[in-house]
Amino acid sequence: MEFRAPTVAAETNEHYKKYLTKNLQNNEEGKAAFERLLKDLGNTIDHYPDWHPLLVIPRNHYQKDGTLSELYKRLDHTVLFVRGFVTCPYSVEDADNLVNSANELPGINAYRYESVLYSDEAYPVVIEAVDVELEADGTIRSRDALAWCTQDLVKNARLAEVAETWWNLRDCLLGGPHGSRSSLLVNQYTGGHIRKILEALNNSGMFGPIKEWSLGMLSKSKQDKIGSTLIRTALQNYNNIDDKFEFELHGEICKADVRDTWKDGSEISVNIMIGDYDLCVQGFYYPEKDLLQSNSPKGKRALAEKFL
Repeated sequence: MEFRAPTVAAETNEHYKKYLTKNLQNNEEGKAAFERLLKDLGNTIDHYPDWHPLLVIPRNHYQKDGTLSELYKRLDHTVLFVRGFVTCPYSVEDADNLVNSANELPGINAYRYESVLYSDEAYPVVIEAVDVELEADGTIRSRDALAWCTQDLVKNARLAEVAETWWNLRDCLLGGPHGSRSSLLVNQYTGGHIRKILEALNNSGMFGPIKEWSLGMLSKSKQDKIGSTLIRTALQNYNNIDDKFEFELHGEICKADVRDTWKDGSEISVNIMIGDYDLCVQGFYYPEKDLLQSNSPKGKRALAEKFL
């Protein structure tokens, strides 16, 4: 399905507005406070791309990797926006300590928010990346996003063992929610150029051989077909005795692990691997309804397409 940023933004903003205001005694005042944050910080989002200054600055400052909650201590009931985030600790001491520690980071501005959010007993704190500027569509300015993304991609090039494809890294490069080449943080122009930069770096060989894993370039129907074909063939070769066995399909040796999940025949779990993780499929089969559910297959595209 096509990623429609205005529609997704409206849905995401409404979801997080409800999250931050539903428990407040003065619900309308909370909604007004939330709208002010939207104006200052941009749309709400689910997660940042790896290159976002709110992640990169503390990682560089502390010389360590980490998630948002590991890099900024004392976060509680946190909602992310394009330029920054609001978090609502229940202790005034925790709120003040968070503001003080965040303000020690270059390029980060933190302050106690004047309005109540999430709970009447909480002490909201806003933390924003000073250098993040937004385009008219609410996404991060293209030249900044491209520069930050490129810097993050090449920083560990000498230590890399494999090159990750666009489909492997799309979630990390676009942030979430996202579509095939854009998100609420980067528009299609920026996302398209991020992909071109990644592919140019991969093709240069600086990261090593390209690792294929995600099959996100295939439609959901094709992914489901691959999973269904392999899982049903494994079930046909299952003798109800051996959990682990091999079978051949389209010239490939498939290693299967089939188990009765609850030992009552109601659910059969199936794991299939071809080669050394060249293609992996996982799923469940429910005999009573003849229902098969499979997760998205992982591996090499050329191999996966043999089972369409």
